[in-house]
Amino acid sequence: MRERITKNFHRDEFACRCGCGFDAVDSRLVDGLQKLRDIMQSIVHVNSGCRCKDHNASIGGASKSQHLLGKAADIRVDGYTPEEVADFAEVLDEFGNSGIIIYDTFTHVDVRNGKYREDKRKHT
Repeated sequence: MRERITKNFHRDEFACRCGCGFDAVDSRLVDGLQKLRDIMQSIVHVNSGCRCKDHNASIGGASKSQHLLGKAADIRVDGYTPEEVADFAEVLDEFGNSGIIIYDTFTHVDVRNGKYREDKRKHT
């Protein structure tokens, strides 16, 4: 049976994609994502949540990635651009004073200490 951790999220959605079992996701992250889903009224897809050190390295993740701490998620929301998702996330306490990074096809949100916003889209 899948472990539900909020009204709409299950623990396995945040588990490391390599299959190692690392799924110690920060409750502030999950609470923020639930609030985001509620205000956007759309499904929040978790592309990447927790990452073990080996998996993070294999996909080119930053050596001090918040994913390694279970404090980050790369997400996409049906019907919204990554920038629109970032704008909604920024008004929430969980993400407004933490990390938000906009990519071409997804938005990174995390619950680090300290405000950080960056745009990493490939502008043509």
